Amino acid sequence: MTTELTVKKWHIAQLQPYARNARTHSEEQVAQIAESIQEFGWTNPILVDGQGNVIAGHGRLLAAKKLGMKEVPVIELDHLSEAQRRAYILADNKHALNAGWDDELLKLELHALTELQFDLSLTGFSGEELSALMFEDPKDELQEDKPLNFVVQFNIVFDDEQQQERWFQFVRYLKDSYPDAETLGTRLAQFIEDNSLGTS
Repeated sequence: MTTELTVKKWHIAQLQPYARNARTHSEEQVAQIAESIQEFGWTNPILVDGQGNVIAGHGRLLAAKKLGMKEVPVIELDHLSEAQRRAYILADNKHALNAGWDDELLKLELHALTELQFDLSLTGFSGEELSALMFEDPKDELQEDKPLNFVVQFNIVFDDEQQQERWFQFVRYLKDSYPDAETLGTRLAQFIEDNSLGTS
């Protein structure tokens, strides 16, 4: 079945959230969606049925209200049956959850965005997630002749965006200062040695 889809602007009061929507949206996630709309614009319209009931986009609707918007872009899916509409509300959310990540490509993209001085918090990843994704696990540097208790693992958690940016600037400094070093760990160790930071 082919259906022509048209994006229209509707007043926000015309939209009715689905009372039995099983997908939850925390205040933190709604704030992230709002920040995304502000940064990238409105890239994904809200899907509604012929009566203005929301099928997909409950989080975007909450974010629009948070931003004080009066109108939002919508696509009307008036061809769905009652069963199709209710099933699609579940499918739209579950299909997204079923996707995975290529960790290596994700890491490359995050580092590329860092080089472009882009605010990584707008990608939706937390500071703890970014630390785990972007920086080497010290276990990867473990040599066979080193005892297991040699490995110490750190997770970097940023308190705010300014602190995060200072850390990324330092990482870029290490990369520029020690281009021959293969890992962040070896660059950091060399920096500590060169600046006598490891001596009392």
